[in-house]
Amino acid sequence: MAIPFPKRKVSRAVALEELAILERTYPHAVTALEYTNPFQLLIAVILSAQTTDARVNLTTPTLFAKYPDAEALARAHTADVERIIKSCGFFRMKAKNIIAAAKAVAEQHGGDVPSEREQLEALPGVGRKTANVVMSVVFEAAAFAVDTHVFRVSHRLGLTLGTTPRQVETDVTKLVPREKWRHAHHWLILHGRAICKAPTPLCGICPVTMCPSRPIVAKAFAAKAKLKSASVPARPSAPAGATPRRRKSSSTARSR
Repeated sequence: MAIPFPKRKVSRAVALEELAILERTYPHAVTALEYTNPFQLLIAVILSAQTTDARVNLTTPTLFAKYPDAEALARAHTADVERIIKSCGFFRMKAKNIIAAAKAVAEQHGGDVPSEREQLEALPGVGRKTANVVMSVVFEAAAFAVDTHVFRVSHRLGLTLGTTPRQVETDVTKLVPREKWRHAHHWLILHGRAICKAPTPLCGICPVTMCPSRPIVAKAFAAKAKLKSASVPARPSAPAGATPRRRKSSSTARSR
């Protein structure tokens, strides 16, 4: 069931109140991806496209045990990397990208992941979202990444009407103090995973009671229930005046 987004943004006052509630609800929000250094986070974020962080966390221990740094992964055979990361989806493209990114880090940056946006986005397989995650998480820079959860929740809360991740990033960062950009990304992600889920948002337990999507979700669920009820075939009724047929007793049946 597709649930439409609000057609208007909420006022700035309401938007700030919504974000304040999320900040209180998720005060210790951090990335769910597991890593021990900037290179591992970079590779994990590239792998996380179109899959879950949980799936990536099941995959990267084997990958990093065999290829612990940029130099090692740069020398990897593509087929071997594909085998390890296959469960992450789009594994051929991802294997190609992470090997190429490792080569670039090793050859152009001495094995150290760069901290500047321009250098990060120049790496194979790295776009603005991946660069923002790496910058904000490991380098604690003022950056705000927009993934599918952030895109969905920002729209449902009425924080944006943007049709692209960049537009959503612009709208939300206008509402959040610069020093909190890297935290706001995680507030929205965790809320999207725990409550404001894609197919079935749990509005009944959502702390953001002023959310403009509440009546939209309720209307969508009511329409779905009505459609389901209408699709259930009614039991045929007996003709008027018809006499119910009596069942013969087992003794009568035997006597005949």
